[in-house]
Amino acid sequence: MHLAYPAVLAVLLFCTGLYGVLARRNAILVLMSVELMLNAVNLNLVAFDVWLRDALHSGQALTLFTIAIAAAEIGIGLAIVLAVYRNRGSSDIDRLRDTAETDEAETLPDGDDDGDDGGAASGTEDQATAPAGKAKKAEATP
Repeated sequence: MHLAYPAVLAVLLFCTGLYGVLARRNAILVLMSVELMLNAVNLNLVAFDVWLRDALHSGQALTLFTIAIAAAEIGIGLAIVLAVYRNRGSSDIDRLRDTAETDEAETLPDGDDDGDDGGAASGTEDQATAPAGKAKKAEATP
């Protein structure tokens, strides 16, 4: 058998997986695309092992290690995706990226970021702490 057939198939599998990683927004589909890419590597390892007629069959041994790593990756990856889905309600990668990027100015009060006013509020309340501050004022006033 020629080496070109499994090599072309491996290239097609790898390109399909790469497209899936770059174009998909669902985390589970991205994990499946990574699995396609790893299977393309496995196909190349076995094809070159047969083509080189290696006595130690090192290509097949490396394929077994790659399969073990792929199984661990999919197990841990699915556990992370399920935990994120339970917490956030979505496995969309773009939404997860947007929630991870927080601006530090939103969490700090307006007067505390420069340190020159001695901790006094500058008159405008932070939108995140405004409801809590109003609730404390309502409890304090008789």
